[in-house]
Amino acid sequence: MASCIGALDLGTTSNRFILFDRDGRIVGMDQKEHAQLFPRPGWVEHDPMEIWENARVVIRHALQKSGIPPADVAALGITNQRETAVVWDRKTGRPLHNAIVWQCTRTDDICRQLIAEGGQDRFRDRTGLPVATYFSGPKIKWILDHVPGARRAAEDGDAYFGTVESWIVWWLTGGPDGGAHVSDVTNASRTLLMDLRTLDWDAEILKVMGIPRQMLPRIVPSSDPEVWGSTRAGGPMGARVPVCGALGDQQAALVGQACFSPGEAKNTYGTGCFLLLNTGTAPIASRSGLLTTVGYQFRGQAPVYCLEGSIAIAGALVQWFRDNLGLIGSAPEIEELARSVEDNGGAYIVPAFSGLFAPYWRTDARGAIVGLTRYVTKGHLARAVIEACAFQTRDLVEAMNRDAGMPLAHLKVDGGMVVNELLMQFQADILNVPVIRPRVTETTALGAAYAAGLAVGFWSGLPEVARNWAEDRRWRPAMSPAAREAACAQWRKAVQRTFNWVD
Repeated sequence: MASCIGALDLGTTSNRFILFDRDGRIVGMDQKEHAQLFPRPGWVEHDPMEIWENARVVIRHALQKSGIPPADVAALGITNQRETAVVWDRKTGRPLHNAIVWQCTRTDDICRQLIAEGGQDRFRDRTGLPVATYFSGPKIKWILDHVPGARRAAEDGDAYFGTVESWIVWWLTGGPDGGAHVSDVTNASRTLLMDLRTLDWDAEILKVMGIPRQMLPRIVPSSDPEVWGSTRAGGPMGARVPVCGALGDQQAALVGQACFSPGEAKNTYGTGCFLLLNTGTAPIASRSGLLTTVGYQFRGQAPVYCLEGSIAIAGALVQWFRDNLGLIGSAPEIEELARSVEDNGGAYIVPAFSGLFAPYWRTDARGAIVGLTRYVTKGHLARAVIEACAFQTRDLVEAMNRDAGMPLAHLKVDGGMVVNELLMQFQADILNVPVIRPRVTETTALGAAYAAGLAVGFWSGLPEVARNWAEDRRWRPAMSPAAREAACAQWRKAVQRTFNWVD
């Protein structure tokens, strides 16, 4: 009898394969980073073949290190960086271009033209999204317009598009030899091409962007008992294992955090920072700069929708502080450095490296450090880095409270940065609500495991999944209202200074 579920976490900076038992505990894991490619300022790429090769490596190594035989893995789920776009030759499996990463701003001219013709919200009533460089649709158009032969291949049915989960599912289930070309509904909802209500590609938007429908994957539920396909016996799993669950990384964290009731919210602190609020089976249009997106869908059931606030740079700001400035040797050192001072010394960092996402949606913004005096040390800057993540989250929570019509009661948190207890306390202080960390913080991979396990009956249903969730620690606000409002006022001034930097 199968004893675990495998989850392949295809992140922005690395791939991980994690094995979970019935209690949602980790019983095996391996991880491997992939290169971040920056061919021009504002451009971000990945090598899709490196991502596929690394996926194969981490699957094999996790199984070897854990000693778990492939026959004991009941199913495989996938979670992924969402809006990153891959276009490849369906006959050879070779990418026509490097993957264009969700952070990339090369489609700014395309987006400006789309906005000039119909406004930034021209597709929002159908897709829940503004026109922005963040989403996959303009990236597909860029590849078709700039890569020789790409448009002809797409029109002839010889080129496929997929977000990263689609690319890897295709390879896992056979690649050129009959691989399944599918995309789960949560990832499809991040393309700017899918109608939120019909859960199908929107013909009018495809025509406006010049994207042939035949290159797009079939949209499927996040958890599908009919199984999209199985891994091949000669592949990295070493056996035929059903591939039957997929969720975009932030929706996977929502499921992993067991936010199954309307009004429940989670925030993930990773490369970026993403706040999702479950709004139930009816999409809520945002009037405050948030996104309306699909949270998850189990086969045969209505989709569950979310309001989402997306921040481009969170943990990536710590990486920049480490790699570009060389002020720390490893990411965990930033908390110790920040604790060497009592406050930020009046310095604020707004990490608008690729513009600002929610709730501002300003592609003309660029990063800024403001409030500098000779008093400011690297300790103050370290604290400003940490505080930037919390201030950006507060911006999202304020917008979410307005849209949802209800104040947030508490915030469940996950992601790599939640080990930073200074950040967690400051987050509670600046939000004025408790911040709760779960016992299992790998909630993104866990959500993908739940999607696959529910599909094959490994877990009986959402109540059993919810019982696996357990609290590890809770931080309560301890900042005075006056101090909170003063800090937030300075943050808002700092954000304003980043606008209109790019003409």
